Amino acid sequence: MPKLANIILIGDGAIGSSFAFNCLTSGVGQSLGIIDINMERVQGDVEDLNDALPYAAQKNIYAATYHDCQYADLIVITAGIAQRPGQTRLELLQKNAQILTDISHQIMSSGFNGIILIASNPVDILTELVLRITGLPRNQVIGSGTALDSARLRSEIGQRFNIDARAVHGYILGEHGDSEFPTWDYVSIGGKPIKDWLPADKQEETLDDIANTVKTAAYSIIDKKGATFYGIAASLTRITAAILGDQRSAFAMSVHLDGEYGLHDVSIGVPCIIGENGLERVIELDLNPTDMKRLTESAGILKQNLADVMAAK
Repeated sequence: MPKLANIILIGDGAIGSSFAFNCLTSGVGQSLGIIDINMERVQGDVEDLNDALPYAAQKNIYAATYHDCQYADLIVITAGIAQRPGQTRLELLQKNAQILTDISHQIMSSGFNGIILIASNPVDILTELVLRITGLPRNQVIGSGTALDSARLRSEIGQRFNIDARAVHGYILGEHGDSEFPTWDYVSIGGKPIKDWLPADKQEETLDDIANTVKTAAYSIIDKKGATFYGIAASLTRITAAILGDQRSAFAMSVHLDGEYGLHDVSIGVPCIIGENGLERVIELDLNPTDMKRLTESAGILKQNLADVMAAK
């Protein structure tokens, strides 16, 4: 069971409000404060969420200010400009970097010393940016990374094989974006490697098709309904529960690497253990040469984009 704890949500758009509702219905956290530039919308959401309390776990839900961050155990950031049809996550960088820079300064001016979980895009670069601005230890600043992509991978495989997605295990590594990739050597269904479920002459074609479907999932959803929010909100709620409950669960998260996988000074999606300290441990998979090359190249893209942002500051 998650322990009772104080959560501050910054960003009350589609993702943020879906996350707030998920926390309410799943009983995650003792209190939930919401901050947004549109505080009238926040007050409306607070009133709406409070109407659901008789049907859910009791929680203190309120319109918060940055002053309240000092009391938070966990801050979840979903604020920023949303991805539009045909737009890559990296195209959001300059504007969202400005927004998260301002948010980071306001958080730290409150005296906050908890864990920050970031979902704003491009999440890997913004996670590294917030880490550098706040000066917090790397375990306390983590991004949702490829947790959602890994969930999409499991869901896609489950649907194709008509198997419960919870029986599928595997990770998407790298950027939460166009350079991400699945580590097929570590994908299994019921403990059996996925390649063993496929005819040899169909393996490459099928796996490539699955990987492309997962990588372009956000584009498909955005084209159809304008935004993605249920999947990422569910991911954030699950990660929040792991942190507050010290569950030491495994996720593919965007975390700062300090020599793991031979990489430094970059936050990128890799498997790790998440618990009450945030990042508890990075899981170093024994990647084959192709996957190691992909991860290194993905890290290079992120580092270059971060350098461009830092140079523009």
